[in-house]
Amino acid sequence: MSTLKERLRSDLTAAMKARDELVKATLRLTLTAIGNAEVAGTEHRDLSDEEVLKVIAKEQKKREESAEAFAAAGRTEQAAQERAEGEVLAGYLPTQLTDAELSEIAAAAVAEVTAETGETPGPRQMGLVMKKATAAAAGRADGKRLSTAVRSLL
Repeated sequence: MSTLKERLRSDLTAAMKARDELVKATLRLTLTAIGNAEVAGTEHRDLSDEEVLKVIAKEQKKREESAEAFAAAGRTEQAAQERAEGEVLAGYLPTQLTDAELSEIAAAAVAEVTAETGETPGPRQMGLVMKKATAAAAGRADGKRLSTAVRSLL
């Protein structure tokens, strides 16, 4: 079992003892999503820490999108609830890269593709560049922010 999953479970127990409804509900939903990911497919398997991080990131992104939708609909109370849940999940994710660091990663990916292909990549080679940049960012940046940084260099 991954250590991150164990940490989530122990934090859930602590939240239950402290009667912290926000953290308790958020961690329960996240652990359920992790359980669903483990049983998806033909057979059960335990997720690694990296896979658990991906599930947590996906859940946090869902919270951000829901908060935006609630805010656009004028439902500020639900938007605040979703943002609070997203902040709880953000505590389990690695720190996000700054825009300057994203630019450096994008520039390095463009240079790598240039070295491989022998020519400066254009918009048609964005997939190649994004593959390199995504591997370098390793889950520490949202794909949309990363693609914006790459697109600005192509």
